[in-house]
Parts: sequence; structure tokens; C-alpha cells
Amino acid sequence: MLSIAQELLSEIDRHRAHYVTFLQDFIRAASPNPPGDTTAAAKVIKDFLLSENVKPDIVEPLAHAPNIVADFDGGQGPGPRVVLNGHIDTFPVEKPEEWDKGPFSGHNDGESIHGRGGVDMKAGTAALVIAFTLLMKRASMMTGSVALTAVSDEETGGKWGTRYLLEHSGTPSRWAGDVVLNGEPGGLQSIRFGEKGTLRMTFVVKTPGANGAYKHVSRGANIIASKLIIKLLEIEHLRPELPDELRRYLGSEDVRKVADDIMGSGAADILLQPTVNIGTMHGGVKVNVIPEQCVFEADIRLPIGMAARVVLDRIDEILKDVPEASYEVQTAASNPANYCTYDHLLAKSITKWAEQVTGQRPVQLAGLGGTDCKFYRYAGIPAYVYGPSPQGMGAQGEKVSIDEFISLIKVHTLAVWDYLGTSQEDQAA
Repeated sequence: MLSIAQELLSEIDRHRAHYVTFLQDFIRAASPNPPGDTTAAAKVIKDFLLSENVKPDIVEPLAHAPNIVADFDGGQGPGPRVVLNGHIDTFPVEKPEEWDKGPFSGHNDGESIHGRGGVDMKAGTAALVIAFTLLMKRASMMTGSVALTAVSDEETGGKWGTRYLLEHSGTPSRWAGDVVLNGEPGGLQSIRFGEKGTLRMTFVVKTPGANGAYKHVSRGANIIASKLIIKLLEIEHLRPELPDELRRYLGSEDVRKVADDIMGSGAADILLQPTVNIGTMHGGVKVNVIPEQCVFEADIRLPIGMAARVVLDRIDEILKDVPEASYEVQTAASNPANYCTYDHLLAKSITKWAEQVTGQRPVQLAGLGGTDCKFYRYAGIPAYVYGPSPQGMGAQGEKVSIDEFISLIKVHTLAVWDYLGTSQEDQAA
């Protein structure tokens, strides 16, 4: 007699082609954000759920950006509530004419599915949707409950997506849960238990301006801004205040190797330091005029253990020598770094099944970029990311590995079953 775990793995393999078609349809339903219209992609999810006898609810604070939600209770009594969280919207497309297969082709070349959002994060979201349907079929043998939240608006902050669900669905929110599994790209070699924060700022440099030959009247705002930018790079030398155990863990050779393997050489170093990126500078209209104003944006990534106030205090010190400059924090686009325990039972279940399915034992890492997991962690709810390789996400020619997609379905499903299931055969195993 097959165990439930074996039964699940067999069912996933039998329906491999069906699940790949679902992912193709999902990618073909364009949902770039901005502009953020996810209605077509949300319908693909809704139709798939209905075909699997799941009747989802639609929460749409914005008519063009619906959130697809569903949940079920286990039949074996009280237990934890697991939330499966993924987003529907994608990074926008630039120069669609330069894509070999087209940005929304969903082309299957036998190894990968091509199209914008395959990596970030339609493969992960589709895998969670499929896992939900497989688990719901076995609800009678599970404790606790499982919720699915396929949301819009992640790429532009989450105000109308995950954050909205957590803030407008009761107290506590129906969609909060006790622990979260998310499928953002992170690589099958890792589980993400935290992520760097963002401090987004707008700087304005103002000077009197003058004719280009009259530099004795005023130095140009662009020149002052350029010098200021060089000074801002000093922020990258600040160091976070981390608990000793976490610092040792993130600095260990195993963790550093996996971080560099997944995200590129040097990634392990910037996990523990702030980084500064400068957006386009705007200042001046003619080359022979000393510009009186320059505006630029800074995107500063804060490592775990570093508060925004530490960076702002350093910037305030720098600006004492640059009286022409001022700044404004873009509050809506700024979020603290966040992390949760890496010793949670669900994380252990993810590790167990990832190793069995892929042959690789994943290492727990912090991510460089932001995800909707931050909203759960801010609320004290542990949240874990297990998703495909981040290679190519948001880039021209984005594509996702079919084998990785199928592995995600298996790991997501089996990890939650391992955490909530009560099958005697599986417990004996």
C-alpha cells in the first residue's frame, strides 16, 4: 500500500503535462506591473481551481488587480494554519521586439517555459496553487488548515495585495495564519528565512545657477550631486548589529558558498552590508548653463540588523558639508529588513522533502530583494521562501526550468503534508 507521500508524488508525475500547460497559460496571460492589470492572469488561476473543485473567493480592492483566495480546514482537529502565498503580477517588459520567443509566449522548448514572470514568480505561484488542490483532496486526513493567497500588486509594494488581505480581513486576519510558504525565486538549494530592507530616497540639490562660463558664481547642481553620491557610497562600510549566532550562521562557509552559487560571486558579502544604488539624475537643460537644480533617487538596501535610522544619521552628517542638498524618504517604498527563526518545523519539512526530491539539501539564507513575506514577518508570523533559480528573472528572455517547476510542486505539497498530515503510514515512515 502506497503512503500518502508516495501517492502524492505519483499523482504529480502523472499530471506533469497538465501542470505545465497551466503554467504556460498563466505566463501567456500578461500581467506586467506597472500598469498592474492582473485580471487575465487571475482568471487562469480561478479557472484552474474551479476545474479541481475548488471554489475561490475574489478580493479586489482595485477592479483591475484581484486577489484569489481560498482555504480549507483539516478533518483531524485543531492545528497550525499554513498560508501559501504567491503573486500574480510581474516585472514589466522593455523592448518586447527583442525577445526571441516573445515576452508572453509561454513557449515550451522541452526544458524550459519562456516568458515574462516565469521565474518571478508565476512558476512559484502556480506550484502553490497546485499544491493547494492536492492537499485539499486529502483534507480529511489533515490537522489545522491551509489557506491560498494568490495576490496582485506585489511588484509595486503590496498595498492592494498581501498587505490589504492582512489589514482588511478581520482581526486577526483570515489570511494571516501561523506560518507561510512562498514560492519567490531563491533557488532549490536554499530556503529564505529573511530579506534585506529598502530605504528609498529622493535627493534635491539646489544652487543659484549661472551661465556655463561663470563657475565663480555657482558650482552646478549636477557637480555637487556627483560629489554627494561619492560620499553616499561610504554608507556601504556600515556594519549591522546581528545576534552572534545569526552572524556566525550567515558567515559560515556552507551558507556563503550557496549564496554565491545562487546569486553570483560576491552575494555572500553584500548579505551583511548595506548597498547603495543611484537612479537617474535630472538637472540642467543646456550644456552651457550651470544647472540650478539636480534631482536623483537612491535605493539603499539594508542588511538584517541595520535600522534605517542608522543610515539616515550618517546621511545627515554627510549633508552638513553639502548645504545645497536635501532629501525626502519615500515612505511607501521603504521597508525594514526582516527575518524569522530558521528552526521552524515547516522549514524542517521543506528541507526534508527538498533533499528527497532534488537530491540537494537546501541551506537557509536571507534574500537580497524584497518579497511579500515581509508583511507576515512584521506581524511575527514565520515565512519561508522556496522557489526556482533566480537566474534571468526580470531580464530579457526570461524562462523557467520545467524540472524545477515540477520539483517545486512536489516540495511545496509534501512539506505541508508532512507538517499537517496525520496518515499512519507516513508517520510510521
